[in-house]
Formats: sequence, C-alpha cells, structure tokens
Amino acid sequence: MSKLRLAAGDTVVVLAGKDKGKQGKIKLVQASIAKIEVEGVNVVKRHSKPTPKNQKGGILEKELPMPISKVMYVCPKCLKPTKIAFAIKGESRERLCRRCGEPADRPVKA
Repeated sequence: MSKLRLAAGDTVVVLAGKDKGKQGKIKLVQASIAKIEVEGVNVVKRHSKPTPKNQKGGILEKELPMPISKVMYVCPKCLKPTKIAFAIKGESRERLCRRCGEPADRPVKA
C-alpha cells in the first residue's frame, strides 16, 4: 500500500455515491483498509435496543467509513478539489496543491 496523502482534519469533497458533491472534514483515517470517515457524509441510521450503556435506545445516526478513492482533497487557498504533490525540504516532505502550488497545512516527516 502506498503512503496516504490525506490526514485527519483535511477538507475533502465526495466524488461518487449518494453524497456526491458534499464537503466535510476527515474525522478518522483507517490506513490499513484505505477508508476514511468524513463529518456529515455517509450517514446511516441504526435502530438500537436499550442497553445498560445506552439507556434510551432508539434510532441513532452514525457515519460509516468510505473508500479514500471516492474523495478528493480541497485546497484551503484556491478552494478547489486538487491532487496533492510532495516537495522534499531537508528532512521532511511538504504537501503542495497541484493547482496553485501553495503548501497544504500539515508538514509530513519522511
């Protein structure tokens, strides 16, 4: 598996599926299975019985993981979906927007 270009906190847009076009921040990255959880996207309803942990039960909404290949990074500078490039600066790699060339927010250690 290649190194992931996305991380928790990045803003992404959904490219395919029922939530196509929605934007949200990444909550969780599961690198081993190449899936992510995005806030407000891929939300499903689950019916649960009352348990000692959940006294009320009822209908709960939760976000399910979705494949990384179904989303694209949104550059905070140009506000457009883009791919991510890397530039090596000393000991670390820097993420860059391929559209505008501006650095993405978080630096990556090599």
